Amino acid sequence: MQHPELPGQPNTTAAPSISARLDRLPVTRLHWVATGVIGLGLFFDAYENFLAGTISVVLKNQFDLGGDQLKWLLASAFIGQFLGAILMGRFADRVGRRSAFMVNLLFYSTFSLLGAFSPNATFLVVTRFFAGIGIGAEYALGDSYLSDILPKNARGRLISWAYTVSFLGVPAVGFLARWLTPLQPLGIDGWRYLFVIGSIGSVVVWFVRRGLPESPRWLETQGRTAEADAITTRFEQQAIAEGHQLADPDPALKPPRAQQISIRSLFRPPYTRRSVMLWLMSALEVFGYYGFGTVAPLALVAKGYSVTSSLLFVALSYLGYPLGSILAVPIVERVERKVLVVSTAGLMAVFGLWFGLADGRTQIILAGFLYSVASNLFSNAYHVYLADSYPTAIRGTAAGIAYSLSKLVTAFLPFILLPVLDNHGSGPVFAVVAAAMVLLMIEVSVLGHRSTGRSADAV
Repeated sequence: MQHPELPGQPNTTAAPSISARLDRLPVTRLHWVATGVIGLGLFFDAYENFLAGTISVVLKNQFDLGGDQLKWLLASAFIGQFLGAILMGRFADRVGRRSAFMVNLLFYSTFSLLGAFSPNATFLVVTRFFAGIGIGAEYALGDSYLSDILPKNARGRLISWAYTVSFLGVPAVGFLARWLTPLQPLGIDGWRYLFVIGSIGSVVVWFVRRGLPESPRWLETQGRTAEADAITTRFEQQAIAEGHQLADPDPALKPPRAQQISIRSLFRPPYTRRSVMLWLMSALEVFGYYGFGTVAPLALVAKGYSVTSSLLFVALSYLGYPLGSILAVPIVERVERKVLVVSTAGLMAVFGLWFGLADGRTQIILAGFLYSVASNLFSNAYHVYLADSYPTAIRGTAAGIAYSLSKLVTAFLPFILLPVLDNHGSGPVFAVVAAAMVLLMIEVSVLGHRSTGRSADAV
């Protein structure tokens, strides 16, 4: 379908692809709205991922948990997320990004609310598992959706803004835990309100997301070209209304034929090396990213600090998460994603070792803060890099499987890191984290590909 009324359309007999039309767009209000709405959903993913680790000491005392019980409590949500990332990522490629968004948030909000009323540890573990299924695909879906609709030259920058919104959830859970856990508002234990807040917030996001359009790139791969054209035209008309002149679409980006690419395609050329690299990266990065949230409060208690002091130190350290994400905004489009992933992983290794060995309050807070900053520079680069790496038809499935591996490894982290912490202390446990980051640096350096500034469907 031609659009002669839109400036910048080439006068040819072959219509440009949806991808070409989306990539030539400037950033408009519609792009910013979508970025903000996705960021709000990711906020509760970050909130959920750090919730149990942050209040682990409180839950251990509340339910008189033994070592193995605590490990299962910390692992349960991530086991659910492992399944959710696989199932919902595939669901998103088959029925659409928007439909998957609506299902996963509703599932999470229901079971998070039930978790607030847990009478015992077993009930809490079960509800955490099912809440994890709901929230597990949030990163994969968010990354896939934004990569689908954002223009190539602004993709990394706007995704970084979405993650800046999301990572406000980490200090939010830290300071809410510090405030609520010592209290019993209305005679109810304060920690229970943390689950209620997560549930109510995700319901609000569910209603807001109803206004998002479906991914035009995904619609095009399904042969639903009229719907894809209508949504893309809306973006183009918004750009014109804002006074932008549209560039010509890239003729090299041809319209894809309607297709469903199988999971086996991930390990066929040209994706074999890429999938191996991304799966290894996803498995290793959780030692650095989620390892800190899992063991930091427990490590501080092991150093001799009180529960209240450890929660305060962790909350202050968590302020580095949104700051690191903001710092990524001007960097992620200027530095090749591969280079940014490798360099920030090295910073995480250094600051993690410092945190593990630090013995004074100032050093602990500063090391934790710098670790958080580095980890979110890393995280933004990682998420954009992963979403950049596959075409639209399989992006949700591919990202979902990679994320599922990260969730599965995260589920086992308590069984790996807590015994090291209990038997050897905080220094050795962060040495394990640093070793994983070094391995990640090596494998991405050897196997990684270039993606910065390239179309999401041409990488």
